[in-house]
Amino acid sequence: MASSQTVLPPASRLTGRILLVFSALSGAVTVGLGAFAAHGLKGSLSPYLLGVFETGVQYQAWHSLAMLACVILSRILGSKQVLYAALFFAVGIVFFSGSLYALALTGIKWFGPITPMGGVCFIIGWVVLAIAAWRSS
Repeated sequence: MASSQTVLPPASRLTGRILLVFSALSGAVTVGLGAFAAHGLKGSLSPYLLGVFETGVQYQAWHSLAMLACVILSRILGSKQVLYAALFFAVGIVFFSGSLYALALTGIKWFGPITPMGGVCFIIGWVVLAIAAWRSS
């Protein structure tokens, strides 16, 4: 139960709502992309590129759930820092998974160097979440 000390300010509540919507839509897109990979891309892509695409789907799925958890935790803990973790996860999804999808579907190699930037965002998100959890205890 949130006390008056743990209520997030309006801007943080709006940010949380936006991140919640992003997380939900990202989860829905993940299901669609997973089905597309399984049923639409199997004969069209090489096994390597199909694996690249599926890696993007897996990381998007896990980090969509992580974002959802962060939004819920931010409301329970009244922590803006947890929302920062969710924001890093969102950026990570766009860069990491997005670049893998683009690489797999187009074969354009310059999408590859974008992927690690997304991975760094994922790592930062997890570290920010750990710091927020430590500070809230």
